[in-house]
Amino acid sequence: MVGLKEELLKSIWHAFTALDLDRSGKVSKSQLKVLSHNLCTVLNVPHDPVALEEHFRDDDEGPVSNQGYMPYLNKFILEKVQGNFDKVEFNRMCWTLCAKKNLSKSPLLISDEDAFKVWVIFNFLSEDKYPLIIVPEEGYMLKKGHKRKNWMERWFVLKPNIISYYVSEDLKDKKGDIILDGNCCVEALPDRDGKKCLFLIKCLDKTFEISASDKKKKQEWIQAIQTTVNLLRAGSPPPHKEARQRRKELRQKLLAEQEELERQMKELQAANENKQKELEAVRKQLEAAAARAAEEEKKRLQTQVELQDRFSLELEREKMVRQKMEEQVAQKSSELEQYLQRVRELEEMYKQLQEALEDERQARQDEETVRKLQARLLEEESAKRAELEKWHLQQQQTIQMTEAEKQELENQRIIKEQALQVAMQQLKQLELERKEALEQYEEVKKKLETAANNTKSWKDKVAHHEGLIRLIEPGSKNPHLITNWGPAAFTEAELEERQKSWKGKKATSE
Repeated sequence: MVGLKEELLKSIWHAFTALDLDRSGKVSKSQLKVLSHNLCTVLNVPHDPVALEEHFRDDDEGPVSNQGYMPYLNKFILEKVQGNFDKVEFNRMCWTLCAKKNLSKSPLLISDEDAFKVWVIFNFLSEDKYPLIIVPEEGYMLKKGHKRKNWMERWFVLKPNIISYYVSEDLKDKKGDIILDGNCCVEALPDRDGKKCLFLIKCLDKTFEISASDKKKKQEWIQAIQTTVNLLRAGSPPPHKEARQRRKELRQKLLAEQEELERQMKELQAANENKQKELEAVRKQLEAAAARAAEEEKKRLQTQVELQDRFSLELEREKMVRQKMEEQVAQKSSELEQYLQRVRELEEMYKQLQEALEDERQARQDEETVRKLQARLLEEESAKRAELEKWHLQQQQTIQMTEAEKQELENQRIIKEQALQVAMQQLKQLELERKEALEQYEEVKKKLETAANNTKSWKDKVAHHEGLIRLIEPGSKNPHLITNWGPAAFTEAELEERQKSWKGKKATSE
């Protein structure tokens, strides 16, 4: 309960300071009455209006400070909290009061719900020291230059032992650092030269004048820097590390307590199970005894009822016997009629059976006829298949013979093609020889014409000088030989020699 009380006090402190609009540290009694009533509602604490009015009487002097409100808060509210309340609703009520104070930037970069969650996380992680503040680690402020003495807006980032300032929040253009150590100090300065919210950071070698955007930011930066310097003087680690270590130790302690509690719960559960088993056995015994008693009572009542009903049953039995005899006579008559009807049906079924047997016999004869026909067809099919196989063999032999003849004809065709190629070559050779012979014939003809011209001129001269004289002309009186290429100057001996040569070449090629 002590830890719960401390956690509740953090949210209540934010709500109390939010009501302190003039930052005097005190809140009016009417506002505290409303706050107390809302706290009792959300914490499920019985509201005592008499004690509230008695504690905040109107004749008291002025508003009440935080320390003056704490006795009533502890006695009438926090000590009565049992833990059966909605923490989210409690935190949301306190956040509603202090949201306007904490959310100074508009519009927000996150949603209102996310801002509320961040505030709850801050309260959970913050130390139990008041006032509860969020140490600003970065932000825009004005810094006075050391040489030109002009004021420039810079983005300041606070780290455990240094303050870095940049041109903008993207942290790309760094302009300098302010080294913090135990000898540094920070002081508030009055407004001057048109600059407000001034404060001074003194180091060993330099002094930095800075102007915050408002008084709240100025106070937060001064407190944050002074806290950092105090930690550096004391050689203490940063608060978040100490808080982390304390939370770790607390978690370990809670884990050990939880394990011990689970062990005790298991022991209690085992003992409870044993007790439950014993109680279950006793309950079963009691139920068995009650069941036996109920069964005996039921049997007694049943026997009595049976004795009372026995006499009436005997009277009814005689009536039932007479009725049964009449029913039996009627039933026998009905059964006789049914028997005769059954006999007629059996005779009809016998006739139908005879007809069915006759149909079956005829069907068997038809089946036998079909079977014989199928046997004959199978025999014919076998004969046809044998004949087809014989024809197939003959066809295979014929194909083989045809293949041999085809191969022989192919060989002959190849031989004839080779002979044709030889003949074509010989023909080309003869063509060349014919052309040479024609050329020789033309040359000889030219020579003969030249000789004839010379002879004529010579004959004319002789006739002119000596008279007519018969000249002996060159050439044979035998008939000229003519080939298929035209007239040629071949003798019969040369032609026979050429024929023998052709025949020899042809025989060689074949």
